Amino acid sequence: MSSRIFYVIYKEFIHIVRDRRTLAVMFLIPIMQLMLLGYAMTTDVDHIPTVVLDQDLTSQSRDLIKAYQASTYFDVTHYATTEEELRRLIDKGNARVGLIIPYGYGHDLAKHQSAQVSFVIDGSDPTVARTAFAAAQTVAQAKSIQLAGEKIGLTLETLPGVSVHPRVWYNPNMKSINFMIPGLTALILQFQTTLFTALSIVREREQGTIEQLMVTPIRPPELILGKILPYVAIAFLNLAEVLIIGVFWFGVPIRGSVTLLLAISTLFLLTTLGLGILISTIARTQQEAMYLSFFTLLPSMFLAGFLFPVEAMPTALQVISYVIPLRYMLTVASGIILKGVGLRILWPEVLAIAIFGVVIFGVAVRRFRKRLE
Repeated sequence: MSSRIFYVIYKEFIHIVRDRRTLAVMFLIPIMQLMLLGYAMTTDVDHIPTVVLDQDLTSQSRDLIKAYQASTYFDVTHYATTEEELRRLIDKGNARVGLIIPYGYGHDLAKHQSAQVSFVIDGSDPTVARTAFAAAQTVAQAKSIQLAGEKIGLTLETLPGVSVHPRVWYNPNMKSINFMIPGLTALILQFQTTLFTALSIVREREQGTIEQLMVTPIRPPELILGKILPYVAIAFLNLAEVLIIGVFWFGVPIRGSVTLLLAISTLFLLTTLGLGILISTIARTQQEAMYLSFFTLLPSMFLAGFLFPVEAMPTALQVISYVIPLRYMLTVASGIILKGVGLRILWPEVLAIAIFGVVIFGVAVRRFRKRLE
């Protein structure tokens, strides 16, 4: 190796070491990726929130509920009294599956007849739906074997046992693309507006043109709007592009109001734009802004439930996911596009998005104005 190359390498290392914030981010990102992939990257879903509608109210129906809970695949979190209440809990996302035990279940078992139960599954997340579909039938078969063993002289052929009729709502074929399209709409809004807003403002500062803008009559709020509105327009154009391709090419149905989706998306942009502006007040170079943007985007992608089900994550990561704004936007997009629900069901998520947006955007604008002054 020639001495000239050595001196170039030495000079580059000096630049890297001096830029301590970029250096820290460069080392933290691999650690964060390792931790997120190690704990969040799993499709082994268990403890699925379950709502039970027990219309029979017998010891046999209670034994069946205990059997499902004992499987560890299902956690009974709610008991419904009507099918309408069960549907509302699944629409809101409070439960992913619903077990319906009809009246006469215990009587049918006592008469050595086939006892039928219904299992309603939220198909908006195919990974969770497939696990619930298979587990529902497996537990029913195990219960049938147990019942056959308790009856002397009877076999599975002479004792039909428990028969489960699974019904998958919102995404009957459990197609992954039906889950991906709503998720992409939310992810595009966050990725583009956060990254490109941060890069745009930092580029102005890096090139020294932001000082030239400030000596003109333009005020800081006008400068902020002028910088972010083009990226808002581009984000909505890409959002429309994804929806159009999703509907006409992949056949993904939009069951809810597109107008409502656009309105809530606009509210969500307060958060993503705020993150971009906040990053621009910290980063000194475009490279540093890009690293910091990915540092915020990676946890959102992994912990919001887009790549891997939240139910499959450790409890600690599930708790952390509640402070990820993208999680609420994913629920909104999936609820409107696949379930066709409206503001009456989605208001808790919309409220969370509004709170995140106001706080983050407000802090970012305040910090940006101070930086300019």
